[in-house]
Amino acid sequence: MFDLANPDRDRLDRHHTPKDMSDRVALRLVKFMRIFADAFFAKRYGHRAVVLETVAAVPGMVGGMLQHLKALRRIRDDEGWIRELLDEAENERMHLMAFIKIAQPSLLERGLILLGQGVFFNLYLLLYIVAPRTAHRVVGYLEEEAVISYTQYLDQVDAGLVENVPAPQMAIEYWNLPQDARLRELIIAVRADEAGHRDKNHEYADEIAAGARD
Repeated sequence: MFDLANPDRDRLDRHHTPKDMSDRVALRLVKFMRIFADAFFAKRYGHRAVVLETVAAVPGMVGGMLQHLKALRRIRDDEGWIRELLDEAENERMHLMAFIKIAQPSLLERGLILLGQGVFFNLYLLLYIVAPRTAHRVVGYLEEEAVISYTQYLDQVDAGLVENVPAPQMAIEYWNLPQDARLRELIIAVRADEAGHRDKNHEYADEIAAGARD
C-alpha cells in the first residue's frame, strides 16, 4: 500500500532513459502530446485530468484485448498480462469518474473527450499491432508525465491556489480513504496508481525487448 503521508520520492521521480530508437520515438510522441495538453489546459489540472484520464483508459483495454486474442490464437498462457492490462483500464476509468465530480467538465471539454478518445484509440490500436514494445513504452512515458502533472496539481492545492474540496464518496470507497478525505488525499492516491502503471508498462516493454515476450 502506498503511504499517503510519506510518498517515496525516488519512486515518484523514476524515469526510463531511452536506450534505442524505439524508446526515443515513444518519448518524443509523448512530449508532442504534452504540448497540446499544456496549450489547452495550462494549470487547470482538474480539467486536464478529466480529458487525459479518458485517453489514459484506452491503452489497457486495447492491450488486454489484443493479448487476449493472441493467447487464443497461439493457445498459450498470457502470464497475467490480460488481467493486469484490464485492471489498468478500469483503474484509469475510476480516476476519470472521480475527477468528473471534482472538475465538472464543460461542453467543450466533453467534445474533446469524444475526439481525443476516438483518435487515440485507433492510433494506439495500430501501434500495438505493429510495435507492442513501443506501445507499452509510450504508456510508460505517458504515466511519467501523469505523475508530474499530479505532483503539480498537489502543489497548487498545498499553496491554496486550488480549493481542497472533499473527496467524492465513490473515491473514498474505491481507494479506501478516510471518510473525511479531501482532494489532496485523492490526488496522492491517483498519483500512486499512475506510478504503478508507469513501472508496469516499462517492465512490459523491457520484457518484449529482451525477447521474453512478443
